[in-house]
Amino acid sequence: MRSFSSQATEPDVPTLLEVQSAMRRGLLDGRDPAAAAVLAGVLAPADRLGIHRNTSRGTLTKALRLNFPAVERIVGEDFFAAAADEFIAHNPPGTAWLDLYGERFAEFLQIFAPAASLAYLPDVARLERCVCSALHAAGARPLECARLLDIAPSAQAGLRLTPHPSVSLVSSVYPVDDIWRAVLAGDDAALAAIDLAAGAVHLLVERRADEIAVTRLEKRRWMFADALVSGHSLASSFEIAGDADAARWLAEHLTAGHFIAFALDPAPPAVSEHEP
Repeated sequence: MRSFSSQATEPDVPTLLEVQSAMRRGLLDGRDPAAAAVLAGVLAPADRLGIHRNTSRGTLTKALRLNFPAVERIVGEDFFAAAADEFIAHNPPGTAWLDLYGERFAEFLQIFAPAASLAYLPDVARLERCVCSALHAAGARPLECARLLDIAPSAQAGLRLTPHPSVSLVSSVYPVDDIWRAVLAGDDAALAAIDLAAGAVHLLVERRADEIAVTRLEKRRWMFADALVSGHSLASSFEIAGDADAARWLAEHLTAGHFIAFALDPAPPAVSEHEP
């Protein structure tokens, strides 16, 4: 709490909130003299604040390196460190759990001018984000297919499925799965053979018993999976897929454990026979 005194010569002591806010600004931006001024005589001089800032930046940069290893290998350690420093300044973590830090890193790379010549880099980051999310996702019991047998045919169109926490989808105009695998494997021959103009890829990412799997899907099959994962109704998902094989794809998703629960749209109100 702020100290109030009848003596006008007593210095105004910052509130806890002001100290915490100054500490945050100092950690994110070492050039903020106002932050150092608030902290002077309360915690430590500005040069000591720099120690905390460097420790904080180092921890967050390490988290980004762990979460985006292929991106770092593509651009190199120094470039990655500079990009991370810029990203951290504007995207501090919202939680102390850093295993998933970097939610907006792909979007940042898309507007980060020094990376403009690497047009595929943001999509590699998006794939790595999905892989990281799959790795750390909570466990969940797959939906038992038998539970769907009791749904009345008239209600099936309004079925909406809940995806497994480890399942996500990503698409790119570049073969980012090939780039990702080759970079992490250090396979220069595979990298040299990649054709960036080979066409779009549509990927499903999931955690299996012993691995994180990244699987290519045909476009319509991916669109169907994306509709289901995004919460579209079964009828809407079938319409988006526009393919007679969609029912088989649904069965394969259920068998693979890609969904864990379901909900049904409310039935429309009955129309009275006396209504015009």
